[in-house]
Amino acid sequence: MRPRIRLTDRPRRALVLTDTPHPTCPECRGEGGTAHDYGDHTGEYAGTEWAPCHCWDEARCLVLLPLPRRPRWLRRHDHYRDSWGPVDYSDEPPF
Repeated sequence: MRPRIRLTDRPRRALVLTDTPHPTCPECRGEGGTAHDYGDHTGEYAGTEWAPCHCWDEARCLVLLPLPRRPRWLRRHDHYRDSWGPVDYSDEPPF
């Protein structure tokens, strides 16, 4: 196991210790698997499938520290407003 600390949101916010792919694996070259593109019946691109490598187990993780939920008043935020500009400021053309 090559451990790494990571933040996860599912099923609950927590710091977890996870496994990482083997960096010198000849099959996946340290990426943890290979991506395979596939097409539909007309031959057009239809998506990508991920095939995990044997050198890595995605499901292996250990919760180190469950993190508390943020208070509701901290979760509220406006994505469309620039906090540094005036209320009617827009960065879309024409400027």
